[in-house]
Amino acid sequence: MKQSNSTDAFLVSAYMNGNESALCELITRHKQRIYSFIYSKVYNRDIAEDIFQDTFIKVIKTLKRGAYNEEGKFLPWVMRIAHNLVIDHFRKNNRMPKFENNTDFNIFSVLSDGSLNAEKRMIKGQVEDDVRRLIQELPEDQKEVLVMRMYKDMSFKEISEQTGVSINTALGRMRYALINLRKVIDKHNIVLTN
Repeated sequence: MKQSNSTDAFLVSAYMNGNESALCELITRHKQRIYSFIYSKVYNRDIAEDIFQDTFIKVIKTLKRGAYNEEGKFLPWVMRIAHNLVIDHFRKNNRMPKFENNTDFNIFSVLSDGSLNAEKRMIKGQVEDDVRRLIQELPEDQKEVLVMRMYKDMSFKEISEQTGVSINTALGRMRYALINLRKVIDKHNIVLTN
């Protein structure tokens, strides 16, 4: 099939108005880039094919519902769908283990893996974003101690001196911050990975 010089936005619009061949052209135009992206995450041709097909099933359903409105940003939108399906694949196949909520739980152990492949880097970035959002839900005094301890690597003695509270108070705030983080994680049913 000969490719036209039509823009993605034009082809999306044509498909939404009933021109089935416009979708074929969009898929042909972007399949190599999207498939390569998926394969670079899963390193398995069969799984990459499945995720590629699922990606376009989602694209088609969204377009048929008339729910697509990112004019001129078709490829980034499809890549985001593919990215989310890759993460779903890893979650479904238990490649993203859940932490048990026990006394040894350390939310920050998920942030310290030195040897990361592409899959783990992508997941680590998402976990870091989730953790940052969770921390924002903490009371100010707990958030302050937690950030000083975990992100600035300050000792409880240094935290005590900087905040003007006793070491025991700083320890207590850290303890409550971790307890409250666990509650927020449970409330939102969030999966953090190692």
